[in-house]
Amino acid sequence: MKTIILAGGFGTRLTEETTTKPKPMVEIGGRPILWHILKHYAHYDFKEFVIALGYKADVIKRYFLDYADLNGNLTVELSAGRKRVIHRERDDWVVHLEDTGSDTLTGGRVKKLSEWVKNETFMVTYGDGVSDIPLDKLVSFHKQQGRLATVTAVRPPARFGGLVVDKEQVKHFTEKPQAGEGWINGGYMIFEPQALDLIKGNTSSLESELLEQLSRQGQLSAFCHEGFWQCMDTVRDLKFLEGLWSSGQAPWKVW
Repeated sequence: MKTIILAGGFGTRLTEETTTKPKPMVEIGGRPILWHILKHYAHYDFKEFVIALGYKADVIKRYFLDYADLNGNLTVELSAGRKRVIHRERDDWVVHLEDTGSDTLTGGRVKKLSEWVKNETFMVTYGDGVSDIPLDKLVSFHKQQGRLATVTAVRPPARFGGLVVDKEQVKHFTEKPQAGEGWINGGYMIFEPQALDLIKGNTSSLESELLEQLSRQGQLSAFCHEGFWQCMDTVRDLKFLEGLWSSGQAPWKVW
């Protein structure tokens, strides 16, 4: 089953990092968040990816072109112009890099990748969020439901700390709790190929058009995940994720 990674947006809410690179290339623990996402999927044996590129596509292309050579120790014979890679880190991924245009919306990006999907069930996620979602259970759930699409519903992380107050005394403080109510689309979606027929073109939104239409037709399932999920929209989010990784307690590191 192929996985489409939406990696073409401008990342305007993280401009401190995205003036020189696309948001999926912003690093957590010295690795792009895109690498973390691919490692998660590969852990569940989903190892063929189609990256939907747009803004600063060349940065992502260059990363994967250099990946094999730079992830390991090198010996370079300068006089002869020869190099040898020693102790290379090997990830058995197949990564297709497709430029889907800087101004194409999310639905349009997926539509442009139809030739890769053909007549197979496929997965889609965003290139700016991590989670500990059990992807094997997500796929099983989608198959059991028998609908055209499944989204992973997650609890939105609160933007501010929470207080539990009793008689004007703070009894408990939580730095950044999960919201107690409501669900949002956390990505990690699965589609049947027939859903592609509902996408009109480049200006189609995956969220406000395709998913809305599937919902009205009764063709959209929700896999509810109560575990960890975090997007990387702001510098605050980035520092939060970096802190988890540095502490050795990153919940999304399931590999």
